Amino acid sequence: MRKFIYALLAMLMPMPMLASEANLKMPSGFASNSETGILYWGFLVVVLGMLFGYWQFRRVRSLKAHESMLEIGNVIFKTCSTYLKQQGKFLAILFAFIGLAVLLYFGVLEKMPASSVALILGWTVIGVMGSYAVAWFGVRMNTYANSRMAFASLRRQPLQLLNIPLTAGMSIGILLICVELVLMLTILLFMPEDLAGSCFIGFAIGESLGASALRIAGGIFTKIADIGSDLMKVVFKIGEDDPRNPGVIADCTGDNAGDSIGPTADGFETYGVTGVALVSFILLAVPAEFQVKLLVWIFVMRILGVVTSVLAYYINNAISKMRYSNADDINFETPLTSLVWITSILSIIATFAASYFLLADLGGSYWLGLATIISCGTLGAALIPEFTKLYTSPTSGHVKEVVRTSQQGGASLNILSGLVSGNFGSFWTGMVFFALMLIAYFASVQFGMSELFGEYGKFASIFAFGLVAFGMLGMGPVTIAVDSYGPVTDNAQSVYELSLIEDDKAKAEKEIEEQFGFKPDFEKAKYYLEANDGAGNTFKATAKPVLIGTAVAGSTTMIFSLILLLKDMLQNAFNLQLQDVLNLMNPYSILGFILGGCVIFWFTGASMQAVTTGANRAVEFIKDNIKLDPNAPKKADISKSQEVVRICTEYAQKGMINIFISIFCFALGFACLSSPESIGGANAVCLFVSYLISIAVFGLFQAVFMADAGGAWDNAKKVVEVDLKAKGT
Repeated sequence: MRKFIYALLAMLMPMPMLASEANLKMPSGFASNSETGILYWGFLVVVLGMLFGYWQFRRVRSLKAHESMLEIGNVIFKTCSTYLKQQGKFLAILFAFIGLAVLLYFGVLEKMPASSVALILGWTVIGVMGSYAVAWFGVRMNTYANSRMAFASLRRQPLQLLNIPLTAGMSIGILLICVELVLMLTILLFMPEDLAGSCFIGFAIGESLGASALRIAGGIFTKIADIGSDLMKVVFKIGEDDPRNPGVIADCTGDNAGDSIGPTADGFETYGVTGVALVSFILLAVPAEFQVKLLVWIFVMRILGVVTSVLAYYINNAISKMRYSNADDINFETPLTSLVWITSILSIIATFAASYFLLADLGGSYWLGLATIISCGTLGAALIPEFTKLYTSPTSGHVKEVVRTSQQGGASLNILSGLVSGNFGSFWTGMVFFALMLIAYFASVQFGMSELFGEYGKFASIFAFGLVAFGMLGMGPVTIAVDSYGPVTDNAQSVYELSLIEDDKAKAEKEIEEQFGFKPDFEKAKYYLEANDGAGNTFKATAKPVLIGTAVAGSTTMIFSLILLLKDMLQNAFNLQLQDVLNLMNPYSILGFILGGCVIFWFTGASMQAVTTGANRAVEFIKDNIKLDPNAPKKADISKSQEVVRICTEYAQKGMINIFISIFCFALGFACLSSPESIGGANAVCLFVSYLISIAVFGLFQAVFMADAGGAWDNAKKVVEVDLKAKGT
């Protein structure tokens, strides 16, 4: 939902408010300033990062696997391609709608020249295509990795089962962040100074549009396919990945649509929009003499994040090799946890060193204050997963409680205990955010940040909150890597079962020994895949609160950037001061908070309704077309599987259209109600701002609750399958 709000904010303000858009200009002579020279070297770093990501991609692709597994991996990719092509057409329709709004905004209301409007529209297209392209890369990488990992499980070398999905994840994470940085540095350094701010806004709109469609529709798709496949398993008493079930391939496609395509596009958008929010805030609130230094500083921080992530990856690899090279069994969560912490520590060290180097000549202790604030976010990106694991890890007490209640009380207590995990997980995640943002606030006060902002000194704490979000994404490549770990481990199990490699073990064993030179261990292979999937489930759950929390803190900065944009108009036309825009004594502030909460729960209901409707249609088709004749070949029917994928895609897009139109209308309607010329008069200005803040807060806890509850249920199932060896009971 927040993506729609970001994408539409610039288009939804009444006409008089648009006059302040011209304030988003780069400092005069920015690109040729001596202090920006380091950013040109930054281009070299991010290009090398892109090459590193591609090299990792080739490493995974070059790994060998049994033909039957490669075939299944290719089928999954083809169905994912079908889904993504449909989503591409859907995005084109949505872009026509949003592109028209951008055209009206900049061309008609702002009265910009046609060439300027074309440039901004071009960056909007680049934003959409960026989200779409990284989604393609992510799913291609993961579908190469899943078949290779399924085959590697037969070698009885668990370290390989860690390295394959982690290498794939780092490839996605590094390449995604580096593509983002190349695009943002291009706007910053090469676009006309008077248009760069508008180009950033157009780029953010495009990213948000692409990510919203791929994230929300992908989430709906995966749940439709998941329910359709799992219900057939229960009804017909067949295996979880029985190839005769047409829902199984769709389920694998859904794993990628929901856990690879969506999160990859979402990570690209979150990283970009948070940066745009901070750039906007600096241009609007910071005195001109400090703008160049702060803009250079935040981009250097991001470039260093790429370097520290790669360095941490190699350090962690060396540690894992020393500890597990000869191990027959490992806890797959341990090396993933160490990777997160090593990256966090290296990033914090680099932050303080670079901040001193770049900002020490500002005077005072500004460099120390800014480094402390951004390090709060970097520390949060490591702390939040630790608190999330308390409620989602297979070894956690809460997950074991879900298992115990399932044994004693069946489905009812299973559901209730999962809800308990989600609720407690939301509480502790919220407390971590509270503590980090409180520390950031006190740091902004202690180190005199208000003096850095001049007349806007009261906004220093808002900038601090934005820097917390920025710091969380400082180790973005690793956060995305551990998030991408999950869909690979999940799909690897399905690839193993669908390959039917165990149907004739003697034949398969002979082929593998002749072609690959080792004797496969079938029993241990399934154990490794199940255990590693548990780690994947945990880290999918841990990455979500980091990205969600980043959005909340970043959206706060974006909201107050909007307030600054409207400052002159509000003062000149309506005699309203900045403090009047959000005032708890104003009843419209309370009304806006209520509206934000209402919309979040409507959104939750609409997305779940799309799942239930689509799953019903998928189940109908599967029940009518599943063939369980014992004499028939136990092989997937590709045409029927593709039809299930088509059904899932159709209802995911229908749900997305419903959500898109409704959210657009909510934002448009509430923005108009908040105009000083509306029925509420000057007091109504508070409505829209409080509505946006409410969406951020309610959305944070609703999303974390669902992620933690889902992670607890997922891993309770893994405990049953791996520890209790009671799969199918």
